[in-house]
Amino acid sequence: MVIKDVSLETVCGVTSKIPDNPYPEVAFAGKSNVGKSSLINALMNRKALARTSSQPGKTQTINFYRINNAIYYVDLPGYGYAKASASEKEKWGRMVENYLHTSRKLKAVFLLIDIRHAPSANDRMMYEWIAHQGFAPMIIATKLDKIKRSQMQKNLKVIREGLGINPETLIIPFSAQTKQGREEIWELIGSYIEEPLESL
Repeated sequence: MVIKDVSLETVCGVTSKIPDNPYPEVAFAGKSNVGKSSLINALMNRKALARTSSQPGKTQTINFYRINNAIYYVDLPGYGYAKASASEKEKWGRMVENYLHTSRKLKAVFLLIDIRHAPSANDRMMYEWIAHQGFAPMIIATKLDKIKRSQMQKNLKVIREGLGINPETLIIPFSAQTKQGREEIWELIGSYIEEPLESL
């Protein structure tokens, strides 16, 4: 997909009203420091559209990126940040639940899991939560360049078993460094766009 125009259009905090956007939305969830900002930048072919940080818990808002006046990429705040207070975690939960409940344009939710590690309890909870809201989460296994090629299938199996997902659920291995997996993700996003990708 050729990215002609992309902008951070709306930033929602705890008390913000979820926007009634004109185009379909795809949302991305994942624990703090799993690589969501790097994924956004890789997908958009931009170096610093989303701020990356080695400090977890940087994204505390729901960020809506408008792409080509055709679709919104929705960046959900990272969860599982150990230093966050109980009240901050509760606010985060309410904010994300409100979005998943009230967005009328949300078409799909991608869940990012670090391919190097087995899913955490928070990852499993998020997966079940998204499914409970009526979505079939698609998994993006990030940081693919951090493992050997020979480890990939074994690690994907650990993710599948750790989340308790069925064999049909899609897992896309992804590297922000090499861009492997980028085209598969765009292909999926493109299936939710109402106009043909070629015309964008």
